[in-house]
Amino acid sequence: MKYKKKILCFFLCIALMTGLFPVSAALAAADWPTDVSISADGGILMDAGSGAILYEKNSREAYYPASITKILTALIIIENCDLDETVTFSSEAVNTLEPGASILGARAGDQLSVRECLYALLLQSANEVANALAEHCSGSIGAFAELMNEKARSLGCTSSNFANPSGLNDENHYTSAYDMALISQAAFSNPTFVEIDSTTYYDVPAGKLQQYPDGWRYYAHHRMLKKNDSLYYSGIIGGKTGYTSLAGNTLVTCAERDGMKLITVILNGHQTHYSDTKALFDFGFKNFRSVAVAGQDSVYQEIENDLAIGGIQLGGSIRLSVGKNSAVTLPAEGEFSDVSSSLNYDLQEAAPASAVARIDYTYGDRNVGHAYLEAVSVPAYTPDPALLAELAESAGAISGTAGADSVPEAGEPEPAGALESSGADEGRASGSGVQEKDENPETAGREAPEKKDRSPAVSILIKGISVLAVISVIGAAVFGFLTYRAHKERAERILRQQRRENRLRKWGYSTREFDQIMEEHLRSKNQIKKPGIRDRWKKS
Repeated sequence: MKYKKKILCFFLCIALMTGLFPVSAALAAADWPTDVSISADGGILMDAGSGAILYEKNSREAYYPASITKILTALIIIENCDLDETVTFSSEAVNTLEPGASILGARAGDQLSVRECLYALLLQSANEVANALAEHCSGSIGAFAELMNEKARSLGCTSSNFANPSGLNDENHYTSAYDMALISQAAFSNPTFVEIDSTTYYDVPAGKLQQYPDGWRYYAHHRMLKKNDSLYYSGIIGGKTGYTSLAGNTLVTCAERDGMKLITVILNGHQTHYSDTKALFDFGFKNFRSVAVAGQDSVYQEIENDLAIGGIQLGGSIRLSVGKNSAVTLPAEGEFSDVSSSLNYDLQEAAPASAVARIDYTYGDRNVGHAYLEAVSVPAYTPDPALLAELAESAGAISGTAGADSVPEAGEPEPAGALESSGADEGRASGSGVQEKDENPETAGREAPEKKDRSPAVSILIKGISVLAVISVIGAAVFGFLTYRAHKERAERILRQQRRENRLRKWGYSTREFDQIMEEHLRSKNQIKKPGIRDRWKKS
């Protein structure tokens, strides 16, 4: 028995040394940390730099947001209004608030600058100010709500609907922790928003408000921002509080330490919104680190030499490289070598002008960030009308799209004769395109026969046909809407494809040539064996 144990141990050692068994846990990729929990019904922890989700709880479920709504309101105002514009408070803006709503104390006829209003909006959480800003920007609260939803969709939000600029109670006003994190990510990347939201107090000058003719000072509501508060948290950039009877406690906070900027969102908190936020920040800063992609990605970093080897003629001095400001989020013990990458050619409008593809990074099954593959040293380019016409004609054939997927570019006229031919085809299909004049000499000039009284059976038949017609109209409307949505999605996809092709054409590439380049590049990289366990031991 003793000898059997010795033999077994011997073979186990041989197996480990020769790599027959998987690498031990100590040398495998570090596990994703999960040792944290919150009391709120919904919440999320996001790295603002990479967009990686470090923790989430019911993050895609819809909740009432309360006053954290004002983050989106402020962002839209900053993007669409001059800060020195004058906002005049209407009677509707100040007199339509629910009892107990947080206010600045403005009265109808008061005037403040957009900048002064933004401080009151984010620090004091003044609801009449939210209404006044909405009216100033869009003419009405309803029109501004449409702008809010449009902006949210552009940021990738899919579980939100905003009905007002303040977040006061409304059953049709809701969002998710994930959507709110996306909105906050955009807001905290805006320098003007950060400047205002990071302030702890603001003074309204004398003579501005009827209620406070000598001026007024108001303070930020977010307690973690204030150094003299027991809840102060080092590294806080800013945030927004919220509370209504429907929403409960809500809280958005942004903090930065050691070059990593984190965002927390708490929804439907139970008086634990601050402790939940602290727990998430402590967890994130302790267990994760932000790693710059530049200098780490050996697959896509500086592809110039590979392009020459590939035998493709370059259009000028083009060099492709990974965007410099991109980062991924990894566990504290994780390595960039454990990250997988893939190319995504579906470029959104927000992509840099020099981008030709997006690189998506994953750690295990988690998305940990992305970077853009950009062309550097790009010569100035003026679009050629002939080239644009060529792109328009070939829109349906881009990247393998053809036939039913072919749609004209936005603003582009339909091909000549398209409508006429379509009408002619319909006419042939039905037997006649239009009602033609009766040329039969035998029937010409005859009076129409008198209408006879309808029998009950005929009346029932006609009513049945009418009901079927109504149902058909409703069905056609639904089908038309679905068709329109599908058509719009195809059009947007093709426009993105055109955007990519147009960028490549600037630099002398076709999409096929670029795809060949990347395939050859990746094949060459895959031939390089990744260091195994024995190689790591040798290096150490």
